[in-house]
Amino acid sequence: MKLAYWMYAGPAHIGTLRVASSFKNVHAIMHAPLGDDYFNVMRSMLERERDFTPVTASIVDRHVLARGSQEKVVENITRKDKEERPDLIILTPTCTSSILQEDLQNFVNRASMESKSDVILADVNHYRVNELQAADRTLEQIVRFYIEKAKQNNTSIVGSKNEVFEKGKGIEKTKKPSANIFGIFTLGFHHQHDCRELKRLLADLGISINEIIPEGCSVENLQNLPKAWFNIVPYREVGLMAAKYLEKEFSMPYITTTPMGLVDTAIFIREIQSILEKPDFFNKNFQFDYENYIDHQTRFVSQAAWFSRSIDCQNLTGKKAVVFGDATHASSITKILSREMGVRVCCAGTYCKHDADWFREQVENFCDEILITDDHTQVADMIARIEPSAIFGTQMERHIGKRLDIPCGVISAPVHIQNFPLGYRPFLGYEGANQIADLAYNSFTLGMEDHLLEIFGGHDTKEVITKTLSTESDLTWSSDSLVELSKIPGFVRGKIKRNTEKYAREKGLKEITIDVMFAAKEAVGA
Repeated sequence: MKLAYWMYAGPAHIGTLRVASSFKNVHAIMHAPLGDDYFNVMRSMLERERDFTPVTASIVDRHVLARGSQEKVVENITRKDKEERPDLIILTPTCTSSILQEDLQNFVNRASMESKSDVILADVNHYRVNELQAADRTLEQIVRFYIEKAKQNNTSIVGSKNEVFEKGKGIEKTKKPSANIFGIFTLGFHHQHDCRELKRLLADLGISINEIIPEGCSVENLQNLPKAWFNIVPYREVGLMAAKYLEKEFSMPYITTTPMGLVDTAIFIREIQSILEKPDFFNKNFQFDYENYIDHQTRFVSQAAWFSRSIDCQNLTGKKAVVFGDATHASSITKILSREMGVRVCCAGTYCKHDADWFREQVENFCDEILITDDHTQVADMIARIEPSAIFGTQMERHIGKRLDIPCGVISAPVHIQNFPLGYRPFLGYEGANQIADLAYNSFTLGMEDHLLEIFGGHDTKEVITKTLSTESDLTWSSDSLVELSKIPGFVRGKIKRNTEKYAREKGLKEITIDVMFAAKEAVGA
């Protein structure tokens, strides 16, 4: 168990709870000590939910430690079954409850005999996986459970258990092309906006939505998943395991290209066309030629392509940026900045260490260096070393940027409430390309912006002696040096200040005078 005051991805049970609470009429019971139920507060605050979060904490306390928790857990499950009448109850262990080495599967088996609801235990190793990995596994587990249940009940949709269904034979498909979308769930970064934009894009292509999993989906509808022509996994963090399971069981193709940015959105659409054009793919009454649509959207509907070639965006050419976030968003934003906007990405990184190989493959040709870590102090040190013109990262990178006077555009979870906007802010599709272009452009301090603000007033001119990543400063500035520092234009003052302090520390100096400032200037060749 890693202890830290900031974690990019939380513990495993949070991922399970996010998936469970995204389904309709599913209740989650968390076997944990008091305090681990902060998920309820987090979800209701960030998602601005009107209803109570369907999560109950079966508290591990001193009495449980003394006598065991079987009776308590079983009683909580049966009570929620009677009170809420959910379709499914998921029991999730936590790191704390796992220490007790209790047989939670036996608890579930006992409760199942008394409950009308389906009851399952979240089958994840809470010591070895993080929040995102657990969410992916939980979603696959729920999908598998209801597909197998449909087979056992001889449901016609998925075929009888006595039939040959493995290769999709005998599966009733939708008459028109349709897709399942996996991975849209609670607390996801702009997930609701992305889902809306993705549905609009697919509607333009003549493709209907079969099911969206898990957000707003009923578990009883999971038996309908094989009816779709193919599956879409827009974020690789969650949904990939379920898509692979359906491919194995029913030969359902799936697309993992994230339609983020103009280039990848076009690739995404062409991958859909390649699936629909397969010789053995259902009926051939449909004609699929999306090239005209791609061309029209890119040149005339989306503003991002035109803007990237405008004189305004040309000002960004060669500017240094750092990108850090989950694997999906960090890789996509890196490619957008580099190949679509001409920004130099000095470092691209992700905290998804389990997906390190895939991430490296995606960004290796679009950035100078790659950082794979879940330690935010390493990210902070990297940013301080590179001193980029802008950062694109999580809320943590935004905090780091504020301490270093470097602007930051938030592009990935974890985030605070300001990045759960009420307005429409997708990152996927052609409208998403517009939003990302705006975010990238506005994240840079451009031209004489700060200097003009200082000249004409309205700028925050309060003196800040030191802004470093350290909580304490070991340097002092003389009054004369502060006066000299104030004469420097605002848009370069922060960089000069950091260079001077860096020089002073290297030389072992405790006070920065005017002479030290000039010496630091000469040292960097300015």
